[in-house]
Amino acid sequence: MMQPISRRTLLRGLGAAVALPWLESMTPAFARSLETFPTRLGFIYTPNGKNMDDWTPKTEGADYELPSILQPLKDLRSDFSILTGLTADKARAHGDGGGDHARALSAFLTGAQPRKTDGSDIRAGVSVDQAAAAAVGDQTRLSSLEIGCEAGAMAGNCDSGYSCVYSSTMAWKSATQPLPKEVNPKSVFDRLFGGGSAAERAKVRARRQSVIDLVREDYKDLNGRVSKQDQRKLDEYITSIHDIEARLERAMHLPDVKVPDGVAKPAGIPPSVEEHIKLMGDLMVLAFQTDVTRVATFVVANEGSNKPYAFVGVPEGHHDLSHHGNDKAKKAKIAKINTFHTTQLAYILARMKSIKEGDGTLLDHCLIAYGSGNSDGNAHNHDNLPLLLAGKGDGSVKQGRHVRYAKETPINNLWVALLLKMGVKVASLGDSTGVLPL
Repeated sequence: MMQPISRRTLLRGLGAAVALPWLESMTPAFARSLETFPTRLGFIYTPNGKNMDDWTPKTEGADYELPSILQPLKDLRSDFSILTGLTADKARAHGDGGGDHARALSAFLTGAQPRKTDGSDIRAGVSVDQAAAAAVGDQTRLSSLEIGCEAGAMAGNCDSGYSCVYSSTMAWKSATQPLPKEVNPKSVFDRLFGGGSAAERAKVRARRQSVIDLVREDYKDLNGRVSKQDQRKLDEYITSIHDIEARLERAMHLPDVKVPDGVAKPAGIPPSVEEHIKLMGDLMVLAFQTDVTRVATFVVANEGSNKPYAFVGVPEGHHDLSHHGNDKAKKAKIAKINTFHTTQLAYILARMKSIKEGDGTLLDHCLIAYGSGNSDGNAHNHDNLPLLLAGKGDGSVKQGRHVRYAKETPINNLWVALLLKMGVKVASLGDSTGVLPL
C-alpha cells in the first residue's frame, strides 16, 4: 500500500533542498493538515468602464445568454458568474469635483473616499486584498503580490488634482500606505522564485538584520525631534521595516520553491500588449500554484489609461474613446477593447483550470474578481459596475449565473463575503453594509 508523504517533503542532494510539486500521494497528509486546499484570492482590474450594453446579460439566473464582450469566456461558463447592481459610492465626487478615474481605482477595493491631493498627504483605506494578506500572509513566502501592465507615477497630479498614486495603485496596506505594482515580468519572477537557497537567504538575512537594528536606533533618535505628522510617517516606515523582518524570518523556515517544469525566466517586458498581459497572468497563476502567495492584485492598465489597441483595430486612445458621447462607432471600438481584455481573462482562468489540485483544479480553489470602478466611461458612473466573479472558493460559491442585486448595493459587501469565504473574520470593510449573498 502506498504511504502518504508530507507536502513539505524536500528533494535533498548536493547540499540543496527543493520543494516537490503537488503529488497524488500527498493527498492524505495534505488533507489532514489543511482539511482542504487553501483558497486563493485575486483581483483583476481594467480601466475606463465597459460598453455596458454589450456586457450586461438581459436575463438573470443560469440560462442567460452571454453578451458579446463575454463570448471569449463561453467555455468557462460554469466557472464564473456576472454580478450586476454593485456600486462604488466612494468613487463618486461627494463635493470633490473632477477626478473620477483616480477615485475609481483607489476606492475599488477600499470602499474609502480618497483624499483629494496631489501632495504627499494621500489617504484612502485598507484594501480587501491587504485585509486578506494581514490574516493569511504569514503562511506563505509573500504575503501578497501586486502586478500590472502599465507603469504609473507614485506622485504628482494625474487627474483633476488627485495624486497619480490613486490612478495607478489598487492595493492599500493602510489608509496612507499604497503598495506599488510591478510591471516587469522578470522582476516578478525574481521575486517569486529568486533569492537563492535557504542557506544563501540566511546570509542575506544576517546582513539585513544589522541594517534593521541601525534603522531602529535612528528611529528612536528622530522620533523625539520631529512633528506629529513626521512621527506618523516614521511609524509607517518602522512598521514596514518590521514587515520586512517578519518576511525574512518566514523565509528562513520555508522550503525552497521549485519552478514548475517548462517555465522559463522572462527576459523583460514584452513589446506586445497581449503577451505582456498573458505573461503577468501566468506569473500570478504560478504564484498561486506554488503557494508563494494566496493574495494578488493585477491592474491590467491604469485608470484613465489612454493606451491604443491598434492590433484589434482600435488605433485611438482608450480614455479618449471612453468619452464616446453615445457615438455608435466609438462604442463599438470600446467594445473591441473590452472583448480583448475578456479574452485575456479567459486565458488566465483557463490556465488555472488546467492545473489539477486533488480532485479539483486550481481555479476551483480560487476566488477571482474581475471588473472596473467605472461602468459607463462616458458618464463616469460608479453604480451598476461591470463585475465578474470566477472560481469556486473550495466549493463555497455556486457559479454559472447572472445575479442582479438591489441598486446601490456596496461593492464592499462582496469583498466582505470573499474575506469570510477565505476564512478571514471581518465585520466590515470600508463602506460595506453587510455580507453579499453568493
